[in-house]
Amino acid sequence: MFHSIEFRVAILVDLETTPANWLEQLLILQGTRLQAQVQPYVVETGQGPVEVADLFFGDGTATRGLPLAFFSFVD
Repeated sequence: MFHSIEFRVAILVDLETTPANWLEQLLILQGTRLQAQVQPYVVETGQGPVEVADLFFGDGTATRGLPLAFFSFVD
């Protein structure tokens, strides 16, 4: 299921693309709205557990381990 999300901060993400061009960097500006499938999980850091998510976009690209604090659900 795709959700509308809005980014709360500007962030530079590693975007997984095609196998021929595996990683690209993408700057997402604060206030940007995108459609994405969201797969949340928790990772353990030196400062305790942090909720993160892998985001899968409609064009087949993805970014992984993005803190949930960086975006919110619009719908």
